[in-house]
Amino acid sequence: MTLSVLFCADPLRPRRVDEHFHAEAEILRASGGAPILLDLEALRGGDAAEAVRRVPRGAGALWYRGWMLSAAEYHALAKALVARGAPMMTPPDSYQRAHELPGWYDTFAGLTPQSAWLALMPRELPASGRLADVARELPPGPLVVKDYVKSRKHEWDEACYVPDSSDTAALARVVHRMVELQDEFLTGGVVLRAFEEYTTAEARVWWVDGDPVLVGPHPDTPDADAFPDLDPVRPAVRALGCRFVTTDLARRVDGAWRVVEVGDGQVSDLHTGADVGDLYFHLPDPG
Repeated sequence: MTLSVLFCADPLRPRRVDEHFHAEAEILRASGGAPILLDLEALRGGDAAEAVRRVPRGAGALWYRGWMLSAAEYHALAKALVARGAPMMTPPDSYQRAHELPGWYDTFAGLTPQSAWLALMPRELPASGRLADVARELPPGPLVVKDYVKSRKHEWDEACYVPDSSDTAALARVVHRMVELQDEFLTGGVVLRAFEEYTTAEARVWWVDGDPVLVGPHPDTPDADAFPDLDPVRPAVRALGCRFVTTDLARRVDGAWRVVEVGDGQVSDLHTGADVGDLYFHLPDPG
């Protein structure tokens, strides 16, 4: 069967794939695959049926390659696609498990920095006492702050890094600023992670059905070398039970390769120069 992939449509040219993913779609088309368009604005506006209007009925199971979706948006998308006879290859529970840290953390325990989290609504500023209680679940020392999916690492001192977990005022200040900057896009809540010092840039590894199919630098550092040791990570990826995932790895000062992030491969970005054709070659079709 043909490999069919759902891409976000360009909001200004709705009959064309979003510019960020256009080259991927053309590579897929050249290899005999079928790009299909999703109206992301309609989906985020709450009209999932309209969002999938261009999906042919009975198209069969689809992969998605596009911008990040919340778990609720992905669930609505999957439901609307089932109604058109085009279910997602990655079901909603698998998407959320790989996409949000609380879903994958226990599986990767021992391979990733110790973490604790607090569920929050967007724009909800937690009391300093609640944050201090969460911080006490972790070893004393510096912390990294993020939501369930993303950090504000480009605002490192302002909204990401806490030098001393026992400094309750600094912890609250950094968390509150992260929440303010994430605004309506805060996902899940706040995560506190023990800070670890790395000697390499991050490498991004793409896994399909538990096997690594593409290894390269993280999109933020596309010119960095990336040669991580995958042997310690492979069992955890397979135990996670998600078909298409990414892991971001960096080498700690003691030489151990550590899992910095896990993500769903459908919404993980590729570095410039990545072998996109090789990635799509390894994606199984519905047959």
